[in-house]
Amino acid sequence: MTKPVRDLSLRTPIDGRHRQMLIGGEWRDSVSGRTFETRNPATGAVIGTVPLSDTKDIDLAVAAARRAFEGPWSRFKPYERQLLLLKIADVMERHWEELALSDTTDMGMPITRTLANKNRVLGMLRFYAGMATSIHGHTIGNSLPGEIVSYTRKEPVGVVGAIIPWNAPTAASIWKIGPALATGCTIVLKPSEEAPLTPLLIADLMQEAGVPPGVVNVVTGTGAEAGAPLAAHMDVDKVVFTGSTATGQAILRASAANMKRVSLELGGKSPVIVLADADIERAVPVAAMSVFANSGQICIAGSRLFVERPIYEEFVERVATFAAKLRIGDGADPETEIGPLISQTQLERVSGFIADGAREGAWLVTGGTRITEGALAAGNFMTPGVFSGVTDDMRIAREEIFGPIISALPFDTLDEAARRGNDTPYGLGAGVFTRDVGKAHQLANRLRAGSVWVNTYHAIDPAVPFGGYKMSGYGREGGAEHLDEFLNTKGVWIRID
Repeated sequence: MTKPVRDLSLRTPIDGRHRQMLIGGEWRDSVSGRTFETRNPATGAVIGTVPLSDTKDIDLAVAAARRAFEGPWSRFKPYERQLLLLKIADVMERHWEELALSDTTDMGMPITRTLANKNRVLGMLRFYAGMATSIHGHTIGNSLPGEIVSYTRKEPVGVVGAIIPWNAPTAASIWKIGPALATGCTIVLKPSEEAPLTPLLIADLMQEAGVPPGVVNVVTGTGAEAGAPLAAHMDVDKVVFTGSTATGQAILRASAANMKRVSLELGGKSPVIVLADADIERAVPVAAMSVFANSGQICIAGSRLFVERPIYEEFVERVATFAAKLRIGDGADPETEIGPLISQTQLERVSGFIADGAREGAWLVTGGTRITEGALAAGNFMTPGVFSGVTDDMRIAREEIFGPIISALPFDTLDEAARRGNDTPYGLGAGVFTRDVGKAHQLANRLRAGSVWVNTYHAIDPAVPFGGYKMSGYGREGGAEHLDEFLNTKGVWIRID
């Protein structure tokens, strides 16, 4: 495994060239001819340009998706969709190192992590392939007089608009495209303007796998100029979105015009609760990396660390020691454990939270500083930070930071941990560390979050539903529930007497 990773650091497939977007099976520039740059967050270097699309391009993409949905794609049998998804998985597997390096270069995640996403992403495609042949309705007995047969059919929603963030382009793209293809929908994917290159590479691989024209379309541009018109488009039947709660609310408002279906996976401020009886040796690295993985740029980051008071000081000190030893660097280096933040804007945003934390009375035990000297000075690097002395009303404990910053808070009782863990507008994830299975069940039952991990974190499998409570959105990704998000249920009545 080590040798290919080291070889990857020497390859330069992302070379600054211009890339077009895919609409209706054709590669094309924006109607306006405008473009924008995308940069390597580790170096600041321009690594490519892509079309800057707007409403006219969205109209073309949605029209292409509609033609495909009503055309030959509608006649694909379940097993044909299954075979296509399996072929896509095979093609992506052959190109996995290229995909991993694309993610690393475009958004900064360390190459060891992007390579390690292989099983998850390919597993999703193969899971959806299996589910494609499992879609069915039910024959339902009814109580009406006479001989009337009643049954249900599951039918594809139609044209799906998908808008994804920059923090995991490959996984996010497949989490939207996979269920759309399995159910017989077509899709227009709008990646983040911060990391558009991998979704365009995926579009290329979709063509290599034989996806019919118009079934998968990828349109690049900003949220305001491309994402908003996609969300509001009158011929889009459903929008799936991963991103901020504020943008999710705007998408909901836009959906009202034609009452399109909406699935939202939004922000989080997840609690990690460490009881005094926990296995500290296990809990420290997992709790730390629940935040520091991907430099904190992850929706389920366990950024509120609640530690039972008898072990609070020791545990926080150990987490700080762990954080200080993490290797920071360019994600293309296989020794790197912490890569850059996505942009200068994000770096400044996280720095603002750190300043507010100090101003409100919390103190940094370690880290939380920008790297402004040496080989990493040109990138968007920040040392992983741990705040102590945090109270529940501080901004760093209330708002999603999306950076490598932990807020550590002590607690005294199980009831207090559950109450304070739930004291947030979000409800995406939560973690619990304890050797007591009874306490584990109590907290798992009481925490209002879509996923609760006990003595682990970040565990995600295609067969298990994932999604949020409260302001973290609704709808599920993964599991049988995921495909239901892309299906309509039709009731059919036939009188036979």
